[in-house]
Amino acid sequence: MISTEKQSSGGSPLVSIIAPCYNAEKYLESALESIFAQDYENFEVIIVDDGSTDNSYAMLQSLQGKYSFQLYTQPNQGVSAALNHGLRYAKGVYVSTPDLDDIMLESSVRVRAQYLDQHPNVGCVGALITYMDSDGNNTKSQSRTEVEHLNFDDILRRASVVGAPVALYRMQALKDANGYDPAIKVQDFQITLRIAAQGYGVDVIPVIVTRYRRHANNLSRRYKVLLDADLKSIAPYSSHHEYQKGRTFIVHKALKYAVVSDKKHAWGLLRSIPLKHMNRTTWKRFKRLVLSGRGK
Repeated sequence: MISTEKQSSGGSPLVSIIAPCYNAEKYLESALESIFAQDYENFEVIIVDDGSTDNSYAMLQSLQGKYSFQLYTQPNQGVSAALNHGLRYAKGVYVSTPDLDDIMLESSVRVRAQYLDQHPNVGCVGALITYMDSDGNNTKSQSRTEVEHLNFDDILRRASVVGAPVALYRMQALKDANGYDPAIKVQDFQITLRIAAQGYGVDVIPVIVTRYRRHANNLSRRYKVLLDADLKSIAPYSSHHEYQKGRTFIVHKALKYAVVSDKKHAWGLLRSIPLKHMNRTTWKRFKRLVLSGRGK
């Protein structure tokens, strides 16, 4: 059995790797292999099965014979609730939240933990990804040359998201943010905002740490679910001066898909943008909607 769980005792801080699982049986073994191949020496692994309907839970039970990890299960409640469940048992100074259909590079935890070690005012550090298809073939990689520093205003105005598979959170920042709102099914944007709202810095380093798998079940392809989650995430900050800019950005993102798949919904989204906040992107979406309608 491969075990890497240790307590922090003056060396490297303990990192809690909390991975929600829902119907990921196809990718479980490769995802776990990558987690336990980390070159960081002090981490614990906690997996919460969110009511999978495939063979995931049975596979995880079997894989406990090879890897040392805590395994919990709950009725299906969504990723946010699953992460809150895992946080109850986590003892780490830092928290990583990978998806179990992705592949962590072996330096993934180390480079992000070192960054948090060196930047005590940062509550969340993100990084970059290489995209791969459903069969594991690399397709493209993100690229950046400098660290991106974000504060709450930046995140709200641009609806900036530090994706869960590349985020490493300071446990104290998660506690100060009161964890995840389980009513918001998508986890990464809400927690990025909630941590920044507590005054923590949010940085993104120019290092690739994860291979992100794109396939038909990716939540990012279900634009209405994302739209609902994004709007709920910014709702507590509706009195903030950057709120409407952030809302417009979110609506534009949804319109990219709505103008193709649901024109009635697209018209409603367009009408929800106040005239003074309409910009080039608004008119670009409007033009596409009108022209696509004529093509029928």
